[in-house]
Amino acid sequence: MAFFSKLKDRLFKSSSKLEQGLDAIVEDAAETAAPSPTPAQETTPVSVTTPDVAAVAAPETSSPSLVGRLLGRKADEPRRVLDDDMLEQLEELLISSDMGVDTALRVTANMAEGRFGKRLSSSEIKNLLAAEIARIMENVAKPMPIYSKRPQVVLVVGVNGSGKTTTIGKLASQFKAAGKSVVIAAGDTFRAAAVEQLQVWGDRAGVPVLTAPEGSDPASLAFDALTKAQEDGADLLMIDTAGRLQNRSDLMEELAKIVRVIRKVDPTAPHNTLLVLDATTGQNALNQVDVFQKISDVSGLVMTKLDGTARGGVLVALADKFGLPIHAIGVGEQIDDLAPFDPQDFAAALTGLDKT
Repeated sequence: MAFFSKLKDRLFKSSSKLEQGLDAIVEDAAETAAPSPTPAQETTPVSVTTPDVAAVAAPETSSPSLVGRLLGRKADEPRRVLDDDMLEQLEELLISSDMGVDTALRVTANMAEGRFGKRLSSSEIKNLLAAEIARIMENVAKPMPIYSKRPQVVLVVGVNGSGKTTTIGKLASQFKAAGKSVVIAAGDTFRAAAVEQLQVWGDRAGVPVLTAPEGSDPASLAFDALTKAQEDGADLLMIDTAGRLQNRSDLMEELAKIVRVIRKVDPTAPHNTLLVLDATTGQNALNQVDVFQKISDVSGLVMTKLDGTARGGVLVALADKFGLPIHAIGVGEQIDDLAPFDPQDFAAALTGLDKT
């Protein structure tokens, strides 16, 4: 629950946008539809004594049904009929949260199934939306698999600035705390800042970081790192890589060469290829997945920087379009700000619900 609270607090841009938008869709329509009382109605009290007439005259919300009471419906909660106009507004709201057109259409269609023409409150719509988001993401919420093979080689890819280096440091620290021996290879040899950052994380976690002079061949470093990891009996070897997408052919060749070289040491490596994505890039994250799937055999995703974006919906679009495992999400810079992905927690935080 601690991470959920942090996730909800830090997803405020996305959750408040959706929450306020859903409230407005229902409340604005309810206000428009509400009949204005006539002067006679305002000043003249009406006395009803016949039980049958009272039953007919009672407003719809004055006595909630048994189902309504069980669902916690409030008698005075604004409601709106789920019709084509409302569905169109819901679609636009979801698209604006970077859920993407296809996913937004699919989500709203599923929400409307069996409910079209019924009067719904904003809280009911939020619960329906959260349930649909969680349903889409249940199949992709998987922790990074740990194999008996030692060392297990984890190749980490992603564009520069995605949080790749920090993610490696956090994962290494967490694996170390779980009793695993870890080695990090600073394979982005063209960025001194990335190497320095990994060294800071390595010192913090007590994990060795293998480096090479700036501009060295990353494949050569990967080879040396795997050899050392084998000699040391390490459980995990995490290899950082460059992320210069402006020249895809060079990056593709660089990654292909790393794989060729480490397979000379271990024909089964790499055992995991993690793609780190920055949530603030919105729909561009889908393009990055498409590119890196072609460049390398991506086995799972990590989404970072969910604390700094109103675009949390892109994670739903990624799950819906690619179906790749989502291993972890990040909402900050501290080590415990990276946690396994939980679809129910994420859906509740994104829609602004309280998780009980």
